[in-house]
Amino acid sequence: MFSTPGGKRSVLQRRSSISNTIQAALDGLAVLGVGYWLIDANIGLLTADYIIMLLLLMGALAVVYDHYAIYRSNSSFTLKAFTMFKAWTASFAFLIMMAFLTKKSEDYSRLLMAQYFVLGFAAQLLLHLAMRSLQKTLLKHAHQPENAIIIGKGKLANFLFQKISINPWLGERVLGCVPIRAEDAAAPSAEPGKLPPILGSLSDLDDLIDRHNINTAYFVTPLDGSEVIEELYFKLLDKHVAVHWVPDIFSLRLVNHSVREIAGIPILTLSETPLTGTRLVLKTLEDFVLSALILILIAPLLVLIAVAIKIDSPGPVFFRQQRMGWSGRIFRIWKFRSMVVHQPKDGVIKQAEKNDSRITRVGAFIRRTSLDELPQIFNVLMGEMSLVGPRPHAIQHDEEYSRRIADYFARHNIKPGITGLAQVRGFRGETRDIEQMIQRIESDIEYINNWSLWLDLSILVRTTAALTGKNAY
Repeated sequence: MFSTPGGKRSVLQRRSSISNTIQAALDGLAVLGVGYWLIDANIGLLTADYIIMLLLLMGALAVVYDHYAIYRSNSSFTLKAFTMFKAWTASFAFLIMMAFLTKKSEDYSRLLMAQYFVLGFAAQLLLHLAMRSLQKTLLKHAHQPENAIIIGKGKLANFLFQKISINPWLGERVLGCVPIRAEDAAAPSAEPGKLPPILGSLSDLDDLIDRHNINTAYFVTPLDGSEVIEELYFKLLDKHVAVHWVPDIFSLRLVNHSVREIAGIPILTLSETPLTGTRLVLKTLEDFVLSALILILIAPLLVLIAVAIKIDSPGPVFFRQQRMGWSGRIFRIWKFRSMVVHQPKDGVIKQAEKNDSRITRVGAFIRRTSLDELPQIFNVLMGEMSLVGPRPHAIQHDEEYSRRIADYFARHNIKPGITGLAQVRGFRGETRDIEQMIQRIESDIEYINNWSLWLDLSILVRTTAALTGKNAY
């Protein structure tokens, strides 16, 4: 039977510091204190309903702040403030949802809740600012930072060097790097301050550790360099050097990458759909509720367009074509017919071009305004598509571009959408060269890596401004 190396202790351990623990406790006390003060000032009595509200809020904060890594990240204060605002807003959204679901929304003062939202966030922001100022003061009087080296070379090693160098909270100073390959060690040293200087080769490692009093080493190895780690690890262990391993996987196109564990074994995920568990439920609810509302609103417009198409040219109102969707599943997409009925020449599907003779008069208008895409609301209601996601291409185009773009099919790690991040950035319509398609794919993968309900809503809002873009024909 397989057992986890090292006994019962899980390999993946969450690191915390006293300052982060104190910060979390202060935030909790501030949120409770502001809440109690507002309730006392506005209501005069801490009722059972408000006690339940405070308890629900504290529970929501514990989960949501952990999700956003409020107490685990070492980002700038501006970025930390923005992340905390998103987490605070999400926690309040949970409170509002629970109030409506339990039909208790009328029992709470809207003015009090608005004040609580503003003052509660402001109190936390001030506490985080005060804690940062205190830490800076303490660091000035603390001992000198420990010396560290990077074993490896490349973009990731350079990135790690820069991030540690500008992060005083780590208490480390990277002196330089030691390349794994001997030929790299002979290269000239980098410009000081920008890239890590080359300290020597692996054969010099013992001397470098003693001479520079190295306390910490970071292994930054490519995928094929892990065989050197074991020998070096034991050598560093004997020298009482702390060892961190940073596998260099970033030469690959990562899709919704993450780190997790199974029975204490660390699992590094390189590619995965973001739609798992509750995230899939949220995306499905978003699509069903919003698309149902949209369908009610646009039903008269759908009828008008259908009549105009029928009058303008002979043929069916709708155009249906096979497309590849989530995880490579084939489905038939719905669109209003915008071209005259024709058969692809020699079986080759040709993209629509500017001044394309196949496009009808009504078709030119609905393509320019993207109204031809509206029937895809039925694909969304059937679960084949989403309101927001990478636009599905004709299968023939999928096959063509996948041969020319290595990570093309990564865009199928999520449901295809009626609109998407690429479209609101202007990467829509005909793609005249491969670079245009690469830009579209990069936007699609960026969307997958950063998916959230907030991102979906912002794209839907931005879509209205992108409907009549210069590439819409």
